[in-house]
Amino acid sequence: MLRQPAFGHRLKKLRLAQGLSQTALAGEGMSTGYLSRLESGARQPTDRAVGYLADRLGLHSSDFEEPATGSLAHALTLASSTGSPDAVVALRRALAAEAHESPVLRWQALWLLARAARLQGDHTTERDCLTHLVALGDEVGVSELRVRGLTRLARCLRSIGEITPAVDAAVQAHRIALHEDLGVEDRAAALLALVSVQAEAGRTGEARVHADELTALVQGRSDALFAEAMWTAAAVRMRQGDYPGAQACLDDALERFTSQEDLILWIRLRLAAGRLHLQKMPADPARAQHRAEEAEAALALVGTPALRQDLTALKADLAFATGRHDDARALLGELAADRPRMTYRGQVRLEILRHQLLILAGDPAGVPGLRALAQQAQQDANIDLAAEIWRVLADALTPPTPTPTAPTAATAATAPTAATAATAPTAAAAAAAAVGG
Repeated sequence: MLRQPAFGHRLKKLRLAQGLSQTALAGEGMSTGYLSRLESGARQPTDRAVGYLADRLGLHSSDFEEPATGSLAHALTLASSTGSPDAVVALRRALAAEAHESPVLRWQALWLLARAARLQGDHTTERDCLTHLVALGDEVGVSELRVRGLTRLARCLRSIGEITPAVDAAVQAHRIALHEDLGVEDRAAALLALVSVQAEAGRTGEARVHADELTALVQGRSDALFAEAMWTAAAVRMRQGDYPGAQACLDDALERFTSQEDLILWIRLRLAAGRLHLQKMPADPARAQHRAEEAEAALALVGTPALRQDLTALKADLAFATGRHDDARALLGELAADRPRMTYRGQVRLEILRHQLLILAGDPAGVPGLRALAQQAQQDANIDLAAEIWRVLADALTPPTPTPTAPTAATAATAPTAATAATAPTAAAAAAAAVGG
């Protein structure tokens, strides 16, 4: 049974957390005077009153029970020490109820909630948490907190394809880190965000300069910061066509970063390496398969829905690259049946593959589908991704060079149909023009 004065204190916190006055909460079913006496502890709540107030607040009656310690600090301690789903839910509830706790404490809670959402591939929730977190960082005025919030927000916005605001957040974080002469970790984190969004926006020259600055900054380390820095540097080199340089950066991270440091990052590095082996020239499906198998074995220990989708997507690309088109279609079907948890770029790549398969099957929807994807990416200021799609479209529509020998599985995987080959010169020219513009 709910007892006073604990119930009244809890009720007031929940009301204020939602920005409601006593009059607004009381509505037509309860007098403001009665609500005031409940909050002060002067009246014991009836079951009917509790149910009415729970409905008005959009809560369950049990939410009026004070947490075990009655504090956001307690929920924060549990969430940071265990990271369990129940602890995260409890932290979310405590944060909602403790809206008037210190800004620093609320910042820490939002940081953990954003991280939990990111691990589950829930980038929309992550963005919402980080947006509030950045505002709190400005309110607190601590430079380190401001930079950390902005860098995570920039990377989250990049993940969901919002490139222009991602660039703005990353540039601001980098500027603060330099101006305030912050430590290596914060300067490197700001550079990580800046390099990734600049590369996505097609500003690969600037990204390469900052990537080189980043790798110099983490020289001699072997921790998660080092691994992410080398991975980011590899991605920039890959986009510049420097495949040996990209391979060297990623191999360095794979060799020196151990699974004991961060198993999830260890898995993500292997998925990234597998994708690199498929994208480089010439592609190396065998090594990509090896990295996929390493990641799959570790996923049995610490799998998240987002990581499992990333692995399935890599398997689909592998199937396509080796001419197993029916397998690729089946894997795409598996992904379509689940709620998407991948980044914006990852989801677009799935759509690219789906349209490539349509083109190979002679389906006329494949070509306009790829063109629409490229145009949307350009509209979203995702210039690097748009260029990648235009190249895929041009390759799909360009007839293969005739050879006297039978086609291999690799050439069969990119051969257009007779119908699409007839339009190849025009489509390829349009694609090239679009990339140049």
